[in-house]
Amino acid sequence: MKVAALYDVHAMPRALEAVLAEVERARVDAVVFGGDVICGPLPLETLELVRSVEAQYVRGNCERDPDEWLRQKLDVETIEWARAWPATLGLDGVLYCHATPQDDMPILTEASSQERFDEALDGVDARLVVAGHTHMQFRRGRFVNAGSVGMPYEGDVAAFWAIVGEDVEFRKTAFDVERAVAEIRTSGWPNAEEFVNENLLAAPARSETIAYFESLV
Repeated sequence: MKVAALYDVHAMPRALEAVLAEVERARVDAVVFGGDVICGPLPLETLELVRSVEAQYVRGNCERDPDEWLRQKLDVETIEWARAWPATLGLDGVLYCHATPQDDMPILTEASSQERFDEALDGVDARLVVAGHTHMQFRRGRFVNAGSVGMPYEGDVAAFWAIVGEDVEFRKTAFDVERAVAEIRTSGWPNAEEFVNENLLAAPARSETIAYFESLV
């Protein structure tokens, strides 16, 4: 079974649009959105794309606790629909979660201690655990981070995702960055200019982000 694991879209429709075109060409058997899907600059446009494909969902921390912008842009029914997504999802021997199987907030990076990975995987009967949350692709044993479609910290402005089958294939997809910048700047989103400058006109450095995340633990 081939599953497209699409994590941390963060309401970036141009990035998701490009990824979904690749997903269609890849002829996957299933699509999993792994949380933090519609929180960000353009939730309505992203929601339209999300609902255009047959998919399954895992709830992220942003769906569990939607911010004021999301509440302004989406109706109550949609907010509650996303809040009702499951915290974990099992498919073909793989467990999909947002951060860890136990919690949608813990930070795990490729530099995290083995003890933290052991704790996250304790009692989990799955050949792989696929997560996101920290927006960087990596694999440690049977723990996989699929990366972020809409807000990656990879040192490159692109959309990052994965195809999960017998093994894991990390993918990177180019998208129309200029169009994304223009749309976000006119969206009215309070964080628009900061996001554009730090995530689209520049690419967050992976090493610096790992160091920052590890300093929080």
